[in-house]
Amino acid sequence: MNKRYPCLVIIVLTVACLAAFGRIAGNEFINFDDNIYITENIHIKTGLNGESIKWAFSSFVSKNWHPLTWLSIVLDYNLFGAHPGGYHLISLLLHIGSVIFLFLFLNKTTRSPRCAAFAAALFALHPLRVESVAWAAERKDVLSMFFGMASLYAYAFYAESLKLSRYLICLTLFTLSLLSKSMLVTLPFIFLLLDYWPLGRWQEALKTIKGKAILPGRLLMEKIPFFILTLASSIITVRAQYEADYPHLSFPSRLANALISYVAYLKKILLPIDLAVFYPFQSSFPPWQILGSGLILLGVTLLVIYFKGRRPFLFVGWFWYLGALVPVSGLIQVNAPMADRYTYLPSIGIAIMLVWGIPLMLPGEEIRKKILIPAAMMILLALSVLTYKQCGYWKDSITLFSHALRVTKKNILAQINLASALHENGKSVAAIDSYNTAIRLNPNYAESYYGRGNVYADFGQYQKAIEDLNNAIRLKHDYTDAYNNRGTIYHELGRYQEAIKDYNKAIQLKPGYIIYYNRGNSYIKTGRIPEAIEDFTRTIRLKPDFIEAYNNRGFAYFNQGSNKDGCHDAQRACVLGNCQLLEATKNKRICNENR
Repeated sequence: MNKRYPCLVIIVLTVACLAAFGRIAGNEFINFDDNIYITENIHIKTGLNGESIKWAFSSFVSKNWHPLTWLSIVLDYNLFGAHPGGYHLISLLLHIGSVIFLFLFLNKTTRSPRCAAFAAALFALHPLRVESVAWAAERKDVLSMFFGMASLYAYAFYAESLKLSRYLICLTLFTLSLLSKSMLVTLPFIFLLLDYWPLGRWQEALKTIKGKAILPGRLLMEKIPFFILTLASSIITVRAQYEADYPHLSFPSRLANALISYVAYLKKILLPIDLAVFYPFQSSFPPWQILGSGLILLGVTLLVIYFKGRRPFLFVGWFWYLGALVPVSGLIQVNAPMADRYTYLPSIGIAIMLVWGIPLMLPGEEIRKKILIPAAMMILLALSVLTYKQCGYWKDSITLFSHALRVTKKNILAQINLASALHENGKSVAAIDSYNTAIRLNPNYAESYYGRGNVYADFGQYQKAIEDLNNAIRLKHDYTDAYNNRGTIYHELGRYQEAIKDYNKAIQLKPGYIIYYNRGNSYIKTGRIPEAIEDFTRTIRLKPDFIEAYNNRGFAYFNQGSNKDGCHDAQRACVLGNCQLLEATKNKRICNENR
């Protein structure tokens, strides 16, 4: 095979990915997680410094710990600000990098360039990749995979020559992958599978045992540092999700969900249609579905074990798929019973089984070339078209969640997020209709009442808003945002003591700058100026660029006769862009000397 072939494949893979995924550069952020990770995250706006690095390594945000992902988002904000196109483009480039490393690994270890190229393309262009690549908040997915595939490629060099330097490079890249997301904790197990095929290290070790040269335990011993990192990452991840508020499922329910999910993912890999950002949560399944899924998995497992000697790639690919899905299979409860992004690493195992297995079903090299190459091109073209179309559904929140509702049934989470997006876009009547639908589907879901209450509040229908927020708090006693928003409504109605009581509860649950700011405003209305100043100071400490906090603290200072401090805040607010208070003091000749 021509030495230029790998370079040509890399170019083709890159161009194909850009064509299939490129339209995401024009997509917006969505209203689920992108706000937590980017648009409303004050920590990423400070730039890359000691404070942001400390925050990245010490914070459990959105039930996750992934410091390297946070630092990458901080760098993105420095480059692109709040423009989503840049974030999407970087995620796409990271995906392309993962694809290239996968191809290079398979090409180097199997010595089968065509199969390596097709397996990498199958992985690269599959519509199941869209969620990981097109969702800005899933930067953790593509970043972790990039370092994971780089570690895989480095492992091939280490297996070729057992040098310490190569080993350390592989271990370092694996560490960076875990610092991006804990999904690749299964990579050491995949290394052990790859030692069997295509690396053949287990076979060599067994031969050497007979010659009494080395111990077979070496293949396990060299993985110990990797397993230690896996254990540490798993413990941190469990700790980060310890207080997650998703429904708790019994182990039999989780086992049933895992069996069904394994087969459902296989179906989506082979027939990638009706993909959605959320799949409805199911607490129970029909017995025939559980039994059928279990029999399918058992049958394939027994089959690949039987052919392990003659068709080792089937064994490796299948157990790659099974093992890589374990962390998100539902056996260990996670925040989503099923998600397209969970197939990012596991799907490579199925690609290996298909690419190396299907040619053996056709006799003769010439027949394979005449049939398989055109068929492969058609499959990749079809996948690219589906991927391009799927990327379009991620254009904005309304498009995304409307599509999810079309392809799924009783999808409460998609219904609520669609309602929220409609509200944000000024379509309040449609938003209320969407919340009403969510409440009909499940009248015990607090978020539906919370969202509808906010829409009613914007309409000025405060009594309806309070009733909905009361229901949200009844269903979810620690609902910080519901307490804060009900406090805001009480403030608007002049019921300041009730507002302060709600703000106190919200702060007790989860302090935040906006809650301190709101309580400060209510303190002013009740004449409690020192408490108001203290709350505005807390607000500014948490959000130093909050103009209204400076304005209101300045007003409070003037009210208690502290003109110097009031003028300082008025001047600071003016520097940030609001000179209204400063101009008012100028007319009264209060701050002229201080300006």
